[in-house]
Amino acid sequence: MTDRVRAHVFVSGRVQGVYYRATTRDTAREKGVDGWVRNLEDGRVEAVFEGPEGDIRDMVAWCETGSRAAEVDGVDAEYGEPEGIEGFEVRW
Repeated sequence: MTDRVRAHVFVSGRVQGVYYRATTRDTAREKGVDGWVRNLEDGRVEAVFEGPEGDIRDMVAWCETGSRAAEVDGVDAEYGEPEGIEGFEVRW
């Protein structure tokens, strides 16, 4: 079994109101990645991904583009130990 990792990600740019969260959720679920995504009051999107390292790195790379209407300016990711999240959800 592949070792699981965790990425805590902050995405800046035009990433709210452009289906970024929903597309992130759908993409993560397709890959079998666990975690969550939410909008922040400062206009960024925050996400946590847990799963096999390759899939997590793919999700972080995906965040650099995001949904079709998004205009991503930057992605900051911090890697660490997973906390055992199951499933993927949009948080409010």
